[in-house]
Amino acid sequence: QVQLVESGGGLVQAGGSLRLSCAASGSIRSIGTMTWYQQAPGKQRELVATITNNGSTNYADSVKGRFTIARNNAERTVSLQMNSLKREDTGVYYCNADIVPTRVIGWVNYWGQGTQVTVSS
Repeated sequence: QVQLVESGGGLVQAGGSLRLSCAASGSIRSIGTMTWYQQAPGKQRELVATITNNGSTNYADSVKGRFTIARNNAERTVSLQMNSLKREDTGVYYCNADIVPTRVIGWVNYWGQGTQVTVSS
């Protein structure tokens, strides 16, 4: 059973920082692109940052220069360092990954359960 588990959310004042982590566990053969999404209150889930298995990154315009995505392939983790946080960064942050489980042919897309980030003024 493959799982993605996020951690690191919380309450922070505007201008502060948080670091989110996501760990993949289970019977995994390979992990491809890993992505963080934000779902703000009353809005659809939106891409925040993505990183390929060779380290190429892409960011939403709203977080460029403030957020940094990184991964550790050996530990099967992806992180999101969030600096200079703004109130509009508030929401549930979800980890997403393309994974090839063992005994499966092909990629399967997985989601974590989400972690709440609240930025206060």
